[in-house]
Amino acid sequence: MLTIFLALPSILVAANAGPVPDPTSLIRDRVDLKPRDLRSPAHAHRARESREPRAHVFPRKSHELAFETVNNTLDVVGKKEEKALENERHLGGSVILVPPSKATSHGANATDASPSSPAPIIAAYYPDWGSAVLSPEDVDFDRFDWIDFAFAIPNADFGLDFDSAQSKVLLTRLVTAAHAKKKFVKLSVGGWTGSAHFSQAVGDEKSRNTFIKNIAAAYSQYNLDGIDIDWEYPGVMGESGNSVSPHDTDNFLTFLRDLRAKLPSSARISAACQVWPFADEAGNPKSDISVFASVLDWILLMNYDANGSSSTPGSNAPLDDGCHNSTQPFATARAAVATWTKAGFPASQIILGIPSYGYISQSSATYLHNKRDQDERGQVAFDEKSHDIELKPPNKSQTGVQAQDASSSTKSLEVENEDGGVGDGQVQFRSLVQQGALKLSSSGKYVGARGYRRTWDQCSSTPFLRSQTANQVITYDDPESLKLKAAFAKEAGLLGVNMFDAHGDTKTWDLIDAARAGFGLKQA
Repeated sequence: MLTIFLALPSILVAANAGPVPDPTSLIRDRVDLKPRDLRSPAHAHRARESREPRAHVFPRKSHELAFETVNNTLDVVGKKEEKALENERHLGGSVILVPPSKATSHGANATDASPSSPAPIIAAYYPDWGSAVLSPEDVDFDRFDWIDFAFAIPNADFGLDFDSAQSKVLLTRLVTAAHAKKKFVKLSVGGWTGSAHFSQAVGDEKSRNTFIKNIAAAYSQYNLDGIDIDWEYPGVMGESGNSVSPHDTDNFLTFLRDLRAKLPSSARISAACQVWPFADEAGNPKSDISVFASVLDWILLMNYDANGSSSTPGSNAPLDDGCHNSTQPFATARAAVATWTKAGFPASQIILGIPSYGYISQSSATYLHNKRDQDERGQVAFDEKSHDIELKPPNKSQTGVQAQDASSSTKSLEVENEDGGVGDGQVQFRSLVQQGALKLSSSGKYVGARGYRRTWDQCSSTPFLRSQTANQVITYDDPESLKLKAAFAKEAGLLGVNMFDAHGDTKTWDLIDAARAGFGLKQA
């Protein structure tokens, strides 16, 4: 069992905050996870047979959950987009565009995807393990500005390895296809299982120079447009066995400066980050990371994997703590933006990560947990016949009972995970549609089918599926929730969105089209 103990970053704890519950007492029951329960392709290079677990790693020396302080912080950035999102959801109105500020430019050629342009960046990761489903040539580059190839993995000699013998060929094909459409490719270095040697690679001048030389060689060899650093995580332990130093963040900054000097001025450098800033020497989030904005073109906030598979499942990628009662109020898109901007990183250099995958949980839960007052919460259900969303108050006498969807008269289904089993694990949105748990209704919305009922979680602004027969709850994102996330990103002045990953979308690109719509962009 892999037990993850969660604690709020100390920079969010007010000096006058009163006593709060022990975070481990609130979280422990919900996130006792087997290694297979938190497999995120977003941040784990794929082994051929299996995917390693991934989880957010919370600061080592934070021991408080200051819920009120977090909510106060979020109010700074939240009120405008809250009103706009409400209009978007319930009134069908347009979200007013607040053009993002121009991100730092390092002399790149002016393009539609340039961070010096006010146009948002729409991006996605392309993982080498997804090529059987989506070839590089099948990516619809008209819908994207940037693609991040996942992953190149730092080795003990500070060179770069790839997970598959096909990876180099796939990367070459991806770059060729992207450039034919005048679009751009970054090579993502690291990942959840690829971060073991980062600390040593940037720890001194000699190793740093070797590492940078090898990255620059790959940049030239594959005719790349940028480098994405996915170090999980500077200053705190990610996967067991990773090297960690209290000086990681300072060394990371030096590395980025040197990498910037080594690469061509047109190269873009980004970093995939947790929902709070890089760690200081004590392992807590730094209160001022503004200096990183001068060496990074943008960061990606990994707003996913907030919850994995569990008997008491929670949202994979919460947009907000909409009910103001979450045990993890900092693990939302809005909170992440508030935390990073409060630490001095410009919103205009932040890209919001959005998932194309979810988690299957063996569970009889009728609503998403991870709340401090479940009895007050109720359910918001989407009725497949009428397509209406309605609030259903909780019924304490029938906690484990919920009506099935209108198609339950057909043969019931057990959704399979990415490994082909029906137990806990990850599942792509594309697979939910292909397996029949989701179908398009006459109104063009994805609804539950074959014994699965789609329910809307009003607190996180994400959907979930439940089948009483299969004893499965599936937490995921769909076009509705991703459109809301993109609308939030637009209203918050963010640079764009990046989907992990491209092969999880449908053949008709329903997810990324919804994100584009949230930004008010024309459909490709």
